[in-house]
Amino acid sequence: MTGLPGSELSGRELAAQIRAATAARAAELTATGRPPRLAVVSATADEASASYVRSIANAAARVGIDCDVLHTSTANGVAAALAQLADDPEVHGVILQTPLPDGARLADLATVIPVEKDVDGASPLSLGRLAAGLPAFAPATAEAVLALLDHYEVELHGRHAVIVGRSVVVGKPAAHLLLDRHATVTICHSRTADLPAITRQADVLVVAAGRAALIGPDHVSPGTTVIDVGTNATPDGGLAGDVDPAVAAVAAALTPVPGGVGPVTTALLLRHVVEAAAVGG
Repeated sequence: MTGLPGSELSGRELAAQIRAATAARAAELTATGRPPRLAVVSATADEASASYVRSIANAAARVGIDCDVLHTSTANGVAAALAQLADDPEVHGVILQTPLPDGARLADLATVIPVEKDVDGASPLSLGRLAAGLPAFAPATAEAVLALLDHYEVELHGRHAVIVGRSVVVGKPAAHLLLDRHATVTICHSRTADLPAITRQADVLVVAAGRAALIGPDHVSPGTTVIDVGTNATPDGGLAGDVDPAVAAVAAALTPVPGGVGPVTTALLLRHVVEAAAVGG
């Protein structure tokens, strides 16, 4: 990638391209009697979670994907809903929304979702297949990191990619995806000693730690491409990333928050539903 320091890696153009292709494929499937259908199981009254589910349903509708939202309040209710959806041939994608009821574990419940319907890569089975290089849907956020790097033609082969964050949603699956592209990958976390010394070695720095402004200018070397996955609520109701915006003065390029990884994540999630419908049909 070439460009002046501080180039913005917006995800909006890429997301629009993915949505357009998804809508076209959804229309083709619908015309053949196989309308793509997504189901979201929610067991929380959390308003932020409810808002996210509504945004997914609205985005699905805009590209021609039917979306059902199933509400429950207990772990047993979640398990029953997932089992029902697993057996329903007209449902092609299933998402289990968090947070979950007390006593419920995502890793346990997500195993009920068949791999071919696990469009957000939440099941340990999907993650295991991803690690083994077998077909499975990657978590959409982790895949969005790679999609943005490809869109902006950032070289990965032989480059050093440093990931800050080791979650099963972003950090670990992103590491596998980067390894598949022949990057050399280092994973850092909250107990990493001298974090800046490691992040300054990165050609590509992916930050998904869930801590606002964790990464500052002293963590980055000139020429580094920085992908900020963080979405931290601000007192004024906005969003802030895990990367201090001042990093733009040093890095070659930086994704904005909002408007970077987020739009691509949603677009890829919907593309997964259409892909699942095409195979399942």
